[in-house]
Amino acid sequence: MISRRLLNLKERAIRACFFLNGILVVVILAGIFVLLLSSAVPAFREIDLKEFLFGALWDPTSPIRASYGILTQIYSTFLVTLGAMILAVPVGLAVAAYLSDVAPGRVREIIKPVVEILAGVPSVVIGFLGIVVLGPALSKLTGESHGLNALNGSILLAIMSLPTIISISEDSLAAVPRSYSEGSLALGGSRWQTLLRVKFPAALSGIIAAVMLGMGRAIGETMTVLMATGNARSFPHGLFDSVRTMTSNVAIELGEVPYFTTHYYALFAIGLVLFLLTFLINLAADRVLHKYRERER
Repeated sequence: MISRRLLNLKERAIRACFFLNGILVVVILAGIFVLLLSSAVPAFREIDLKEFLFGALWDPTSPIRASYGILTQIYSTFLVTLGAMILAVPVGLAVAAYLSDVAPGRVREIIKPVVEILAGVPSVVIGFLGIVVLGPALSKLTGESHGLNALNGSILLAIMSLPTIISISEDSLAAVPRSYSEGSLALGGSRWQTLLRVKFPAALSGIIAAVMLGMGRAIGETMTVLMATGNARSFPHGLFDSVRTMTSNVAIELGEVPYFTTHYYALFAIGLVLFLLTFLINLAADRVLHKYRERER
């Protein structure tokens, strides 16, 4: 009887601990949202919301008329992120498939730690490599005057997103039951057909989660894009133009702006927009996963 009571107490304590941790995460997330919202609302007393979201000019220090349009920053953020995903997703999925189905044990033991080490490289180091190595190389290849542009940032963000995409995708592929692969091979399918038509569809939910987490890493990255993209305020017309993302703009200006001014509150408003964009992306991913699971049933 005593042992059962102790076991029940342990289970209740574990449940309570998990419940409190879950509540703590929700409280922290809500606190971040409230902080951003309370600091962003004062900005819209002097800034028109339509001008803020759809204005292309950001010039808060203009002596004639201050402008607070962030459309250029939103477009630049998505331009760099989209370029990073175009580069990172095929490479990441290919490496994950190689590790899960093709690589010998010794090769896997070498590549997996290398991928994990890559995840631990500081973003400032990757940004430095973008300035010193990748920037001059892009300048020579493209004939541009410099290599600090959106393409440079996309390549670096793709490198930073790869560990997340590879690790989670490889775990998802490894979690597919062996009976799926064995059944496909028994029916005459090749290893390539089994991988593409059986294992990838079965692991699709985990792969989508990996891509979305990689995209979240790319959207929220600050130091790398701050160092490697040129930080031009003009509207970009392609990957070879210098860009200024929302994160880099906040990092550049928040340390020098006077507190409790319109410019100060406008930077928090950018943070709020970034928070909402990330939330909507995660919500869309959750809806896709929900629909996929319904189809599986």
